[in-house]
Amino acid sequence: MSKPQDDQLRGLDTVLDAFSVRVGLGVVTVTLLVLFCISFQRTRSPYAGWWSLALLEFMVGNAAFLLNGTPHQQWANPVGNILVVAGAFSVWAGAKTLRDRKAAPWQLAIGPAVTAVASVLDSPGTNVWSGGFVYLAMMTAGIALAAYDLWFIKSSHSQVHKALSVAAGLLAGYYLGRWLVFALEGPSSPTFTTYFGPAPSALISMVLLVTVSFSMTALTSDQLIKGLKERADRDHLTGLLNRGTFLDMATTELHRLQSAGSGAAIVLADLDHFKAVNDEFGHGAGDKALQAFAEACGASVRSTDLIGRYGGEEFILFLPGATQDRAEDIAAEISRRMAATPAPEGVAFPTISYGVTSSIPAGADVKFMIEVADAALYSAKAQGRNRIVGADRHQAAIIADEARS
Repeated sequence: MSKPQDDQLRGLDTVLDAFSVRVGLGVVTVTLLVLFCISFQRTRSPYAGWWSLALLEFMVGNAAFLLNGTPHQQWANPVGNILVVAGAFSVWAGAKTLRDRKAAPWQLAIGPAVTAVASVLDSPGTNVWSGGFVYLAMMTAGIALAAYDLWFIKSSHSQVHKALSVAAGLLAGYYLGRWLVFALEGPSSPTFTTYFGPAPSALISMVLLVTVSFSMTALTSDQLIKGLKERADRDHLTGLLNRGTFLDMATTELHRLQSAGSGAAIVLADLDHFKAVNDEFGHGAGDKALQAFAEACGASVRSTDLIGRYGGEEFILFLPGATQDRAEDIAAEISRRMAATPAPEGVAFPTISYGVTSSIPAGADVKFMIEVADAALYSAKAQGRNRIVGADRHQAAIIADEARS
């Protein structure tokens, strides 16, 4: 056999190998896509949804690459580049959801858009690596961003995200190597075809897809457990802490503050004549009033303050480091925001009565503070409602004496 014929056979083997590996990658991707679409339908996990979308984009994109060398290459090559880059950025979007963050639409669109322009302008009908420089750069960026967000996930159940971040980082490093060799030597160089061509890159992608998919199951479980815990800790209507969780968190925080020589204030709030709202306008209007008050509270306090639904139409706030005067100012701000909130047509939101106390005497526990604030709230109602009453030292002393007797 002559040398030219031998070279031709070796080239044919390379093409067949690349084709076979890409077909294998497609089969693996389809299998994983079906499994995780089912998982998403069952769990509605945002990460599972993004990962399913990424798998779909990888699958269709790699299928488009199989049309290279055919009359369809003119459109198939740019489409493949765009979809695979979109898949990488979808992986990043999924990683961000595990940190309770969202990627802006423009952030997800910029990589595929730049890739599209570069691919279309680089003779895709005759150049199988049309837009390759930009394509490889965008793949590196998308996967590297995913690795970054995966690393900083706060997980109390497992550390699988660290291993997954390392895997994504290695893949980003591989694409960075592809980009550098492509830029320095070109896609026809021996180094690129041997280590960074379609066949080796598809094989690496196949292994990592399987690895990432198994790891994703653990991450999705973490996300679901976190979601269930949040639902158990919070009131379903207002989104505020429920009574038990509030008391546990406030107790822990007060102990920390007292050990540091600081204190806190507690505000008890009650929506005036709330039953009349339900009776006159219906329970839907009552729910709107409760939600409006919860939003007014959230807009008036710091992120370090605690807000809970204490029961029915009664709410409670724990304000670390706040004086009684400051707590009363916050209560007034909440009432102002509540009054400015648009109510459903024909409905009048209720006014609010408040009882306020700070951690006096020094060393008072949360239960004692609530009792003092409750006495002040009772006084506010007795004085005609729609007012803020701060507990004074005399009230606190009386309650303390009653507790000791």
